[in-house]
Amino acid sequence: CALGLATPTSILVGTGIAAKLGVLIKDAQALERAHSITTVVFDKTGTLTEGRPQLVKVVAVKNSENELLAMAAALQSGSEHPLAKAVLKAAAERVVKFTPAGNSRAVSGRGTSATIDGAMISLGSSRWMQELGVDVSPLMSRVLELEKKGQTVSWIANQKILLGLLTFSDTLKPSAKMAVTNLHRLGIKTVLLTGDNLGSAQLMATLAGINTVIAGVLPEGKATEITRLRKQNEVVAMVGDGINDAPALAAADIGIAMATGTDVAMHAAGITLMRGDVGLIVSAITISKKTYSKIRQNLFWAFIYNVVGIPLAAMGYLSPVVAGAAMALSSVSVVSNALLLRLWRAK
Repeated sequence: CALGLATPTSILVGTGIAAKLGVLIKDAQALERAHSITTVVFDKTGTLTEGRPQLVKVVAVKNSENELLAMAAALQSGSEHPLAKAVLKAAAERVVKFTPAGNSRAVSGRGTSATIDGAMISLGSSRWMQELGVDVSPLMSRVLELEKKGQTVSWIANQKILLGLLTFSDTLKPSAKMAVTNLHRLGIKTVLLTGDNLGSAQLMATLAGINTVIAGVLPEGKATEITRLRKQNEVVAMVGDGINDAPALAAADIGIAMATGTDVAMHAAGITLMRGDVGLIVSAITISKKTYSKIRQNLFWAFIYNVVGIPLAAMGYLSPVVAGAAMALSSVSVVSNALLLRLWRAK
């Protein structure tokens, strides 16, 4: 009886404590495995950062800044992407009028393209401009300076003709640095994995205290990077919030999603943080360690009564009354020990 109670009672109490803290644990496997995490991989936008980027600069090659912004707003009209929201917000603030573009097509990890006044306009990353054959060299020196300041760059082009660029900035979450520091105290490595440029990623990693940066990775490449880390005998937790993070969340030993993100990410993850506080990652791992410890203690109590009682019974020194009392006491010991988890408080 005690053996049957040893694991489920600890898991039940552990998941309950986690839920009170804002950590939703989908299954027992996620709770049991989290204690052995050796590496935590973070997405950048919306995970380490606030996920509310602001349009900082509009640089036009031929058109005026407002004309370029109008094109970008037309392309991004109706999109839920954080950068699209920043463009539309800036257009509204500058009272820039635009008509939603036609034949819009979004390319995952690259950008979007659509027809504006009969011309095919594309807005997206440096990688996509290269694939489209757009020469970005006239503005490249300026872009390198902006990227060093932590800004994200989106290029805009008409077919193969460069029209200009837009830059965005995002802020680090207040809890990010402390969360990374606490993970390091637990002996856990941290990695920043993002599709953004290296300059922006490196700045955010430095601010947060993350040592390893993997930047410029396409959505499908994130899962590959997670698999590569796992092959190095690392127990990997992936933390993300977007549709692009879903394959990586599924590929990790444990996926941790932000409830402030997409439903797809939460579906792919075993653990969901109900608030945008990355500090909850430390709480989730600590609860898992405490729960795993209680499971081991409970298994000890479940076995010790039998290890002592069975030989005594075989030798005729144990009466049925004492044996029955011992069995009841073993169950009480296991349940009581599991309930002691409720005394734990997150620091």
